[in-house]
Amino acid sequence: MASHFHSFLNTIQRHCREKTTKTAVTRTSTATRIRTIMDDDAFEDAVSVSEGTTPLSAMAEAFEELSDLLKSRGVDFDLDLKPFCDACSLVSVLFGCLGIAFKFAEMEYVSKVNDLEDASEDYGTLTNVLDYDVEMDTVKSPGSLSRNLRRVRQGLDLIRALFQNFSSTNDCSLREAASTAYAKVCAPYHTWAIRTAVSAGMCALPSREQLLERLNETGESAERKMRRYINASRPVIEYIDMLYISRNISLDW
Repeated sequence: MASHFHSFLNTIQRHCREKTTKTAVTRTSTATRIRTIMDDDAFEDAVSVSEGTTPLSAMAEAFEELSDLLKSRGVDFDLDLKPFCDACSLVSVLFGCLGIAFKFAEMEYVSKVNDLEDASEDYGTLTNVLDYDVEMDTVKSPGSLSRNLRRVRQGLDLIRALFQNFSSTNDCSLREAASTAYAKVCAPYHTWAIRTAVSAGMCALPSREQLLERLNETGESAERKMRRYINASRPVIEYIDMLYISRNISLDW
């Protein structure tokens, strides 16, 4: 794990040095550099459009469905793992569009969503995940599904906060929006090493215009869809928090 992290950090630092020395680039060379950050398949998935659906609209729609379900069924509703994981998997595309700066977060997020999805057939619901780990006293144990759920929840909240910052004003750069969101949502729970890697990688974030191009959105369409995700994800995040709080599990981890 340590060797992977140091390799990741070295890659970020090298990428930042290269970016600093190349201050004048054309739009074409910028797009080429973006493609080298993500593998070809991930890049194509991030910008592809199927029947008018973009990554942002797919995210917004999936979480609106979850939000509507939670609102209609009440606080005691037991949310199934499968549709929850299906919606969460769409968020990983956004992490990929952010490039190498959030590569570590992307790998962690995708891994934990996959673990929860693999467990969906056996556990069925989010409530069963928590109840099992409470009984086994493994809620906060590394690798437990309850711990994975907590980290996925933080990933959802990170994107929500990033969207909130990004859409608040046209003058807010992606770097500023991401840095502020990370500092508020994730940094308090990350080790110094991870915080250092993320900070070093912020210089490698795409520009506001580049992100919109990757997502196949205009400024106006992106803002509308980001607002939809912001509003729809909040009840889902609050529902997950309630699962822990109702079992006397603190959220400061």
